[in-house]
Amino acid sequence: MIKSFPTIVAALAAVLAMAAPAVQAQDAKAGEGKAAMCIGCHGITGYQASFPEIHRVPMIAGQNAKYIQAALVEYQKGARKQPTMRAIAGSLTEKDMADLAAYYEQLGKGAAAPEAAAAPGGDVAALLTKGACASCHGANFSKPIDAAYPKIAGQYGDYLYVALKSYQVKHEALVGRGNAIMAGQVAAFSHRELKSIANYLASLPSELKAVPQSRFR
Repeated sequence: MIKSFPTIVAALAAVLAMAAPAVQAQDAKAGEGKAAMCIGCHGITGYQASFPEIHRVPMIAGQNAKYIQAALVEYQKGARKQPTMRAIAGSLTEKDMADLAAYYEQLGKGAAAPEAAAAPGGDVAALLTKGACASCHGANFSKPIDAAYPKIAGQYGDYLYVALKSYQVKHEALVGRGNAIMAGQVAAFSHRELKSIANYLASLPSELKAVPQSRFR
């Protein structure tokens, strides 16, 4: 059952209070020097991962630093189970995460997305309403109610589809994400519906980028 907007907001606030990583001073310049392990995937435009299925790795340049840091903490603690990212996050200190998050946030700075997203066609509008997506991610899906949540406008559709499905996975060692709020929101959707949502979001103007980077800097 999809919860009402006030219930969602109250639950989100509680989750944020419990799950937010410890506050660390962020140093984007230091983060640039620590990004070598990230470049091999996130520094190649359109780079594809093959697990749990073939999909492009997400664009993270221009993403909210608070979200990047929170995601790395979730990988490190095992709430997100993707093996490669768990191994990488496991090697990082809290300061490393903060610095990398600051670096990638500023790496994509540029034009802002429009204040409101273009109206979706077909049944997608009803699906977005059912999922209360704008309640958390903003009317343009690039200005979430808290920076600990991601900008999703313009993100790769195949990645969004895999990410959304991962919240439906239970009791798997190498696949799945443990966010209770998102699990509740996607539970009522079929894979076909999740793909429709993901493809619409991918079509929107974005603040996210994949910035080509060389290992030999």
